[in-house]
Amino acid sequence: MSEALPAAGDAEDHGLPSGELAAAVAGTFSPTTGALARRPGYVFRQSQQDMARTIAGCIEARGSLVAEAGTGTGKTFAYLVPALLSGARTLISTGTRHLQDQLVGRDLPLLAASLGVASRVAVLKGRANYVCHHHLERNLLEGSFERREDAAMLRRIERFAALSTSGDRAEAAGIPEDAPAWMRAISTRENCLGQECPRLDDCFLMRARRRAMQADIVVVNHHLFCADLALRDEGIADLLPATEVLVFDEAHQLPDVATQFFGVAVSTRQLMELARDLMRTGRADAPDADDWMARATAIEAALREFRLHAGGPARLDDRRLRAMVELHAAIEGLAAAIEAALPTLSEAAQRSRDLGRLAPRAAQLAQRLRAWLQALLEPSPAASDDDAGQIADEAGPAVLWADVRRLGAALHASPLSVAGQFRRHRQASPRAWIFVSATLTVGGEFGHFQRALGLEDAATRCWPSPFDYAGNTRLLVPERIAEPSAESFPRELADTIVPLLRANRGRAFVLCTSLRMVGRMAELLAPRLAEGMELMVQGSAPRAVLIERFRNAAAPVLVGSASFWEGVDVPGRQLSLVVIDKLPFAPPDDPVVRARAEALRARGGDPFRELQLPDAAMSLKQGVGRLIRSETDRGVLVIGDRRLVSRPYGKVLRNSLPPFGLTRSVEEVIGFIEQGEAADPGTDGAQRLAPDCAPGIGEQPG
Repeated sequence: MSEALPAAGDAEDHGLPSGELAAAVAGTFSPTTGALARRPGYVFRQSQQDMARTIAGCIEARGSLVAEAGTGTGKTFAYLVPALLSGARTLISTGTRHLQDQLVGRDLPLLAASLGVASRVAVLKGRANYVCHHHLERNLLEGSFERREDAAMLRRIERFAALSTSGDRAEAAGIPEDAPAWMRAISTRENCLGQECPRLDDCFLMRARRRAMQADIVVVNHHLFCADLALRDEGIADLLPATEVLVFDEAHQLPDVATQFFGVAVSTRQLMELARDLMRTGRADAPDADDWMARATAIEAALREFRLHAGGPARLDDRRLRAMVELHAAIEGLAAAIEAALPTLSEAAQRSRDLGRLAPRAAQLAQRLRAWLQALLEPSPAASDDDAGQIADEAGPAVLWADVRRLGAALHASPLSVAGQFRRHRQASPRAWIFVSATLTVGGEFGHFQRALGLEDAATRCWPSPFDYAGNTRLLVPERIAEPSAESFPRELADTIVPLLRANRGRAFVLCTSLRMVGRMAELLAPRLAEGMELMVQGSAPRAVLIERFRNAAAPVLVGSASFWEGVDVPGRQLSLVVIDKLPFAPPDDPVVRARAEALRARGGDPFRELQLPDAAMSLKQGVGRLIRSETDRGVLVIGDRRLVSRPYGKVLRNSLPPFGLTRSVEEVIGFIEQGEAADPGTDGAQRLAPDCAPGIGEQPG
């Protein structure tokens, strides 16, 4: 159990930790004599200094701290300075790769130079980020490609791998990170040859792991950290080095990521890759051992049958799945098709390293299919199969569900809660555990996040944003607009925001809670934007490309969904209008949310107040956080859901947001925008737009 950290008070008796590290950290942030004060552009913030001292005390006490720091506090430096000055071996886990790269490429080198600290820093990403020499060479040698451009792209990857020292696909200039050819140039956990690989000595992934094992500060992401914990539960060697300090930035993402990695899943992608590797490896390394094409074709046929009976895109809960008898038979047939290849695979395993990996990989997938089906049809708290037992015993009760999409499907067994596992790992490792984010509280309370990760005993602290939201922002909740469930809502929302888009000369994010709404809003806005405005729609180009285009366009309007709600930083006037269509409650058909709600209700709890409302509040705070990114930013937030002011629970959501200047009047907001434009007309080229000739609210365009 961690020791509670004192709360901050006034400047004379602030009550913060008073150890040597805390004192050194405070001195570093001093506005007159501190090492940071000598850096150009340094701005002293009392909240940043207080946060850094609190984190220093947590490091000294090897305690647990949950800390929320509003936008502008400077939370990154607030945890990096104590980590560097402590000399303790530190692992920093982030929610996004962008922050990973920022820490390693900019923040850590800058601070190390400022503080005169010589710390070895390493970044470690998941294996899919690194070129695998063995699989790249094997696929090039085989030369079988569905598209001609894939072969050309793989040759470019080969040239990159020959020159690169890291093999990190993010550094491959001119090769899109989402190019299909990358799947032929990387390994997966299932097909990696490990110590038996002929290219082990120059393996990029192993090099990165060796650097991480020798580093003082290691930067990873939440997915890799949770994968490491899951592997430890399975008794597999650790991926990450042992450290004295753990810092989780963007910690609000951890519960969802942990749910993913502490569960078990079987996807059509995994099964298609198995069939592909079975045919290619078998024909190349043991052509006389079996009719490998027939084996692969049988698995592919069973996969088509499975996909047929899974139906259209949907998230299916266990009740619906139990009634899908034909799907049960398809899963049985799929497992049988895989098992039919096992005898020959086992016999041929000695003929190549790749064949040796295929047999246990195929057996595990077949076993997981049967274990999932057995758990669905014969629910029991203690299953006999290894994987079903893992779900029941390690993670507690499991939620069985299926995620069916247009291009594939996956069968999931997700833990009802990850709190027990996280608590067990934390108690087994007496080191500092520090969780920071701009969005961890709901109505000023940390309870929802703490319960999700078993952190009830952790100290909690909150530092609000230093920005002047009341003076520099307006929050518009339109008065004359239908409920979000109404058929007319999309058009009425478009009618409301078109005059704002014109007045603001674009420079707007329109964030939607569903992909369907993204398409509808794009359709409604496209013919009504002023001349010169550029409409960008999620899915029309990769996310990174759209964000870069947005940053450089004269008058951009980007319509997107969940992937644009966080991890996007566009400071200044370029993003000065953010529209959120409706309150981001989880969809009613989400099987995991529904199962957790039912379990909470069975214990006498209130699922809406204790689960759905807090989740919505934290998501809303993330979307809202795109707007104000610096002290000089000025902007407008539109939430098109009148429930924010008309329903009693709206007050909880409003109290979770920064102190925006709330209004119901579109005209007042237009005046606020025009006032800002008059004070700072800018020179970004947006003046080339046509004059404002927007139709009135509720009117249809001519």
